[in-house]
Amino acid sequence: MAQRLHLVFGGELVDPGKNTFKNVDDLHIVGIFPDYASAFDAWKAEAQRTVDNAHMRYFIAHIHRLRDEETAASSTEELE
Repeated sequence: MAQRLHLVFGGELVDPGKNTFKNVDDLHIVGIFPDYASAFDAWKAEAQRTVDNAHMRYFIAHIHRLRDEETAASSTEELE
């Protein structure tokens, strides 16, 4: 079975309605987790900790999807 790694990270957004970070140098890397459940717990803790800041947003990135080179990427996943 393939290892399913997940990255939890976040930062301040330019606009709460979009996913553009104000300063990528200030991103908070919470960590890399071996399964979605533990990544979700870490994401939830950070999201709740920063709930008073509408511009702060945390995300879960599925690293295992990036590592699967045999599966074709969709147009939204391809790098420019």
